[in-house]
Order: sequence, then structure tokens, then C-alpha cells
Amino acid sequence: MIPERGDRSRLGRKIMVTSTDRSKTSITRIAAASLVGTTIEFFDFFIFGTAAALVFNKLFFPDLSPLIGTLASFATFGVAFIARPLGALIFGHFGDRIGRKQMLVASLLMMGAGTVLVGVLPTYEQVGILAPILLVFCRLLQGLALGGEWGGAVLMAVEHAPKGKRAFYGSWPQVGVPFGLVLATAMFFFVRQLSDEAMQSWGWRIPFLLSAVLVLTGLYIRLKIEDSPAFKALKHNNQEERFPAAVVFRNAGKGVILGALSMAAANIPFYMATVFALTYGAEDGVGKNTVLGAVCIASLIQMFTIPYAGMLCDRFGRRPVLLAGSAATAMLGFPFFWLLDTHNTLAICIALILALPICHSLTYAPIASFLPEIFPTRLRYSGAGIAYTIGALIFSAPVPFVCAALLDSFGAAWPLSLYIVIGGVLTFFAVAVSRETVNDDIDWTERPGDRIESAPVEAVATDRRITGGV
Repeated sequence: MIPERGDRSRLGRKIMVTSTDRSKTSITRIAAASLVGTTIEFFDFFIFGTAAALVFNKLFFPDLSPLIGTLASFATFGVAFIARPLGALIFGHFGDRIGRKQMLVASLLMMGAGTVLVGVLPTYEQVGILAPILLVFCRLLQGLALGGEWGGAVLMAVEHAPKGKRAFYGSWPQVGVPFGLVLATAMFFFVRQLSDEAMQSWGWRIPFLLSAVLVLTGLYIRLKIEDSPAFKALKHNNQEERFPAAVVFRNAGKGVILGALSMAAANIPFYMATVFALTYGAEDGVGKNTVLGAVCIASLIQMFTIPYAGMLCDRFGRRPVLLAGSAATAMLGFPFFWLLDTHNTLAICIALILALPICHSLTYAPIASFLPEIFPTRLRYSGAGIAYTIGALIFSAPVPFVCAALLDSFGAAWPLSLYIVIGGVLTFFAVAVSRETVNDDIDWTERPGDRIESAPVEAVATDRRITGGV
């Protein structure tokens, strides 16, 4: 018996999506909209991280020692990662129930509001302890927004993509990370040309205030796209989950855990290279402009290597690329700091190029298809977002703080190198025990052979479960 429209039965296994459905919206337009949005989101996110490394310790924590002030500044950077899983829960719930597009617009507006507010905050000198409290509040807004942004942007690209090109188009939103980083780094590079007095007084506010222009541009583009065919068919068949996050936590724990672990090799060296390296270089006698320039060059290259890594995932599968990337990351751990410690500009550029366009691209690009493909359509926004943000909370948020503490305790870089190695090993293990998803149909509500357990719907009880696709 085939369920009719309006029937809440879960007997139908496949969401029917016609070629006409797929042609209504250009995949290039969808991917571009996802790219623009994530670029803006990560630009906002990274200007905070750059400011935390360069000026926030003096503006918001002036009464603390240089080390404690730097740690406190990095702690405000990490607050957003605590908020990101909550953002994934909230946006994922509504993204799986009312649509991906609406959540993308909401996340963009929230991120823009949090960033612009930072640009007008009073400093500690002006309002005392209220200043760092307001800074933390703005950072929480950013974290909530980014927790919902990634899942929606990636799902729109992956669920619209033609067969055999999901990883390639899914990698477009991932390009928003280096693109946003380039914009943020370049912006602070030019702002740092101001005198120290001007920089501390008003110069640091410019990148935060200018983000409003980018937000309005991204909002205009996102309002013109349609929701994904897979979700529209899910909505048409009334197959939405009432509490998708609850089902994910109750029955897809394996997928969430392995998905979060798969983020370690991408996140640990990335935040070490783009946030902590600014402080490390300065303390080691390397000018911050030198490190900022090297990060900019590496990120520019990475804008091209991420889509290429996505193409490799479509050709060879997600697991081979992730395994190769995590192994390369583990091997990079010690050479990365050996190169930085030379204080040579070329060597520093090589270190950043190895870390970002090569290792990070091979571990980050596949995540855009690997994580969504773990979960069925009706749980995909929640499941992928939860796994991604938990991975970020564990393997991104603590990085600048832990690195600063390790360097102060040991006075050497080898513990930091070991930190990178551990990240590579964790991801290698998680991917090694996962299944390959390259040939899965993204439009299935559940995979053949899976039995799905749903949250209670009215008086209907089910005896199904999620395998998590792993």
C-alpha cells in the first residue's frame, strides 16, 4: 500500500523527486547562495578570532596579566563554540520541520546582529566589567547563528546536487571558510596599518561594522532561492519528525559520535594555524603581519583546493580522501612548528600552505557530504548539525586556550605538535570504522535495510530505529 498525501504513515521508503523538481532552481545558484552565506558567517566569526588574538586582551581585560588576559580573550572566542550545539538543536529542529531556506535567512540575520553589536561595544575603560559581559553576549549570538548556518548551507547544496557531484557542490559552502578568513585577515591587515593609538581607539571596530554590508548582500541572495527537492517532497508526504533532535540523540548516537570525531583532524590544526599562530609568532619574534600575510596566501590557495578535494570525494569516495587527509595531518604535526620556529617568511608560508590548502582541504571538504549522508532526510539538518557542532565544541573551541596554556607550561612547541597528531589519529579511527556513502541516494528517507524509529506521532507507536548510516 502506497501512502497518499496527508497520510502520516512511514511505510514509504523513498521520497519521490522528479527531474522537473530538480530543474526549478539552478544548482549553481544554490551553491553560490550557500557560499555567499557561509563566507559572511565565517568572516564575522573570524574577525572576532583575529581581534581576540590582537586587541581584545587590552581593551576588555586590561587589569589582567598579559598571559591571563590572552587566555581570557581566547575564552571569549571559545564561548561561541559552546553556543553552537544549542544553535544546531534549535535551527536543526525547525530546519527539519519547516525548511532549510528559512533557517538560513534567520542564521544570517542573527550572525550579522551579533557582529555589528561588537563594533559598537564600549570597552573596559568606559564601562568596566559590563564590557566583557556584553562581549560574551555578542559572541553567544554568533555561536547560535553559526550552529544553524553550516547544516542548512551544506544541506541546500548537497540535496540539490546532481548525482555523482554531491561532494563537489557540497564543498562550495566549505569554501566560505577560507574566503571569509581571507576577507577577515585582509581587513585586519589594513586596519593594522593604523597607528597603535588609532587601532586601539576605533580602528578595530571597522571590520565589525562593515560586515553589515555583507549581511545585506547575502540576505538578498538567499531570499531568492528555493528549498531543496528532498525536503519539499518530505513536506508533501507529511513525513516530518515532530522532534527530530530527540530521535537523533535517542537512536543515532553512533553516527553523531563518529561524525564529531571525524572533525578532529580538520579543526585542531586549522584553529592552531589561523588563531593561535598569530600569538605564537608574535611571542617568538615573528611579526604578526608576517603570519597574517601567510594565512591570507594559504587561504587564497585553499579556495581552489577545497572544491578539488570535493571532486576527489565524488570520484574515489569520502572515506579514502578523509583517511588520506587525517594521515597527512598527523604527519604534519611536528614539521609545522619546525617551520614556524625558523622565523623565515618563506618557511612560515610553507607551513601554512601545508596546514590549510593541503591537510585541511582533504579533511574539511569531505565533511560536507560525509556528515549529511549519515542521516536520513527527515533528520538530516538536526543530525549533521549536531555532529558538526559537537565536533567543533571539542576540537575547535579549546584550541587557542589549550595551546596558550601548553606553551606557557612547557616552553616548547612539541606538546602543540602532539596535539595535531592526536587530532589526525582520532579522525582516522572514526572514518576507518564508518561506512562509505558515496553511492547512497540522498533522497531516501531511510536506506534499504535500515529500520527507522520515529518520535511518537499522536497515538501512533512505532518499532523502528536508526542505524545512523555508519
